[in-house]
Amino acid sequence: MAEFRLPANSRIRKGYTYRAPDADRGRNVRRLRVYRYDPEGGATPRIDTYELNADRAGPMVLDALIQIKDEIDATLTFRRSCREGVCGSCAMNIDGVNTLACTKSMADIKGDVVVYPLPHLGVIKDLVPDLNHFYAQYASIEPWLKSYTPRPSDRERLQSKEEREQLDGLYECILCACCSTACPSYWWNSDRYLGPATLLQAYRWLADSRDEATGERLDALDDSFRLYRCHTIMNCTATCPKGLNPGKAIAAIKRLIAERET
Repeated sequence: MAEFRLPANSRIRKGYTYRAPDADRGRNVRRLRVYRYDPEGGATPRIDTYELNADRAGPMVLDALIQIKDEIDATLTFRRSCREGVCGSCAMNIDGVNTLACTKSMADIKGDVVVYPLPHLGVIKDLVPDLNHFYAQYASIEPWLKSYTPRPSDRERLQSKEEREQLDGLYECILCACCSTACPSYWWNSDRYLGPATLLQAYRWLADSRDEATGERLDALDDSFRLYRCHTIMNCTATCPKGLNPGKAIAAIKRLIAERET
């Protein structure tokens, strides 16, 4: 998998070092270097270092962060919910790669565990990025079924097995934003480019045999920025923690637009 290293930033200063009370009691002492920033406090961003006995923590990076918050530094702020790789809340940049803290194993990381928020987003506090714009873009594609024919009175809108299979690799997206925040095109043009996560979701409805708004949806996407800022860099696919392929979905949208113009 490609790694997305954050550029060196001289404004991020070295912070404090904290040790768990029992850090020396275990042989498996791990050091986590964590980005800290509180915009409301006005302080310069810093990197705090935490040393803990990993034998007492769970196996994932999220487990270590929870142990830090519970036992060492209650001010550390991050999002988490399901702890099962389903909700996408704990997406962050770990060891240079955008991923989910709840599914990233500590054992897979050699040396210090370096944790930043998702890159190229505003920071609300510490590891919590501002996703308001990301969610607004998702809402803009109207991510719900549009059907103009009346629903059959005696059954649901049915699909064949083959039609249902067209949604595989699309519906599993959890909107964690790992792919969009790994995309250079999104870094440069996020004000107008929808980004890989939103475009994958857009194709999910284009691929749905029950949806009857294909022309309307393609008209909305056929734009030099909203869709065509994608330059097929494929960082999105390399970093997706669910193993999805947003780049393929974007190419499929482009193909649909090209086919209707011929």
